[in-house]
Amino acid sequence: MIKILELFGGAGAPRKALIDLNVKHKSIDYVEIDEKAVRAYNVLYDKTIAAQSVVGYNLQPDILVHGSPCQDFSRAGNRWGGGKEDKTRSSLLFETLKIIQNMGVWKPRVVLWENVKGVLDRDMIHAFNDYLVEMETLGYTNSYQVLNAMDYGIPQKRERVYTVSILGNAKFDFSRLEQKNMRPISEFLETNVSDLYTIKIPSMLRKIEALKMPRSNTRYNRFLDVIDTHCWTISTRQDRCPNAGIIKISEQEYRYLTELEISRLMGFSDDDHAKLLTEYPNKKGKKNATLYKLYGNSIVVNVLVAIYKVLIEMGILSAEEVGFA
Repeated sequence: MIKILELFGGAGAPRKALIDLNVKHKSIDYVEIDEKAVRAYNVLYDKTIAAQSVVGYNLQPDILVHGSPCQDFSRAGNRWGGGKEDKTRSSLLFETLKIIQNMGVWKPRVVLWENVKGVLDRDMIHAFNDYLVEMETLGYTNSYQVLNAMDYGIPQKRERVYTVSILGNAKFDFSRLEQKNMRPISEFLETNVSDLYTIKIPSMLRKIEALKMPRSNTRYNRFLDVIDTHCWTISTRQDRCPNAGIIKISEQEYRYLTELEISRLMGFSDDDHAKLLTEYPNKKGKKNATLYKLYGNSIVVNVLVAIYKVLIEMGILSAEEVGFA
């Protein structure tokens, strides 16, 4: 049985990936300061966890997964940085290092970190490099690569840096990841969508009007596109620019992606979404901002599934230990 610890755990995508693989596992704990995300995790996985911070935390998992806050690395954010001395939300990634240090002689066999491509930018990469060096000091061999959800069956152009650190000298082989053909976007979209999702905000309508103009003539269409074969990176809100893209209803009407569509595009099942709706039901006449945020902050489950499979194939997680159901 695999013991997993989820830091900055959100809606629990790392655990969801193990469930999808039918891997016998135990979530020895989950750490998340966002109370709404904790409630979502509890309803999905039948837990009674309370919100808590990663600061000062200590436990002993086989796999440690942390998707630390990305806002201060993101190209769409304020670019405040995430170095050890920056004291930003993104610098909380170094709390993971403290947690591992506090474990003493015993350490997780695998540490997986996911974040935005912005961590590789010239003005941000110092923080990323510091993280890699400190992981090496702790006895890990690091491998990282930018992975796109489109290569794992999901029609969402979501590129993220995945860093896999293995205790000892083994190096994670990204070339062994099983890529899958992108499924048609139609498989993820609802039919007979409520008028609630039709775009009516004047600022958004102006950007839609600008779609008809040459791109060189306007600034309004810079971050707004009509979804054809795939959507763009799903964020925590869809009623703003940039967003994941809009759906064309007719020549004059467009709509946002729904919460259910967003959940599917992040690798969650319709049953998962139904459970979350029991905790965060839709309010009459309003879109569900809580669920948009939960899904937008998550990791794409399908990519994690591919990474776990390689760890099993490499013997980092043994077949006997995994105990496929």
